[in-house]
Amino acid sequence: MVRASTPSTWLQGLDIPSQLFGTTGGSDYELYEEDDEFVLTIDMPGFETDEIALAWDDGMLNVAADHTDENRGRKKTYHRRFRFPKTVDDEGIAAEYTNGVLEVRLPTADSTAQGTEIPLEG
Repeated sequence: MVRASTPSTWLQGLDIPSQLFGTTGGSDYELYEEDDEFVLTIDMPGFETDEIALAWDDGMLNVAADHTDENRGRKKTYHRRFRFPKTVDDEGIAAEYTNGVLEVRLPTADSTAQGTEIPLEG
């Protein structure tokens, strides 16, 4: 599981209650590798499926959502980017939104290239 790091050291000496900053992200998602794929789950309650947009661009998954509650006059937004290794099979990415939880599965691609070989002398 990958979580956001704790607040930086410059905040620690300010004696500001941590609830002002929350957990600086990370508490609403879980990312892990399972078998031959990455699995990302994000808690996104209150959104409808058609309000969520997912885009994959060169190793970056962009998740954005907008919801307007007409009765309360409130707008709820979510936006986060996740960077993955370029070994993700972008044509095999699948996503599902159920009961307020978005699950994105990103299968890893077979990568035989390990970069450019560097000769070792000695």
